[in-house]
Amino acid sequence: MRTVADVALPRLVRRAKTLTWIGNAWHVAEFAIAVGAGIAAGSIALIGFGVDSLLEGIAGFVLVWRLQQGERVERRAQQLIAVTFFVVAAYIAVEAVRTLVGGDHPETSWIGIALAAFTAVTMPVLARAKRRVGNDLSSSATVNEAAQTRLCAYMSVALLAGLGANAVLGWWWADPAAALAIAAIALQEGMRGWRGDSCDDCC
Repeated sequence: MRTVADVALPRLVRRAKTLTWIGNAWHVAEFAIAVGAGIAAGSIALIGFGVDSLLEGIAGFVLVWRLQQGERVERRAQQLIAVTFFVVAAYIAVEAVRTLVGGDHPETSWIGIALAAFTAVTMPVLARAKRRVGNDLSSSATVNEAAQTRLCAYMSVALLAGLGANAVLGWWWADPAAALAIAAIALQEGMRGWRGDSCDDCC
């Protein structure tokens, strides 16, 4: 006899996959826009944001794999997602320091500002939905992938501050400073995911 849990589980898995594919589609578009605008403006914060979007998409594919394989790959999926945080943190930190030391002045990017503003509003909604499903599935990998989406929102706020300060006040250093803040957040989330923290209250 099928229990309520047996009936609910496939529905939860389908919902988790749907949310993940929605996120992946947006991350691909976000990557293209951010990297293109970042190269045009010479903005490491914007390029780093785009690279993070690509890695968030990779984390999403890891999560789809975990949902297809079941609980037996839970820990491995969690660690693979954590690795994407570490890659983001290392890349952005190195490039931000190089920009600060070299004194490179990025140009104003209104496209980047609009992208950051849009992401800051929409990503928290998607992150909460992913976290809710992850908690219902008792899947730390799913909850940590939701944390990746939440990180995107945090990054967009830092990016918006950096790009805005550069555009309005001419503070060129605000761009790499924002990038360093993004790297610090990514490192923190990566360490949490690698340790296997549940993250029930962190999204």
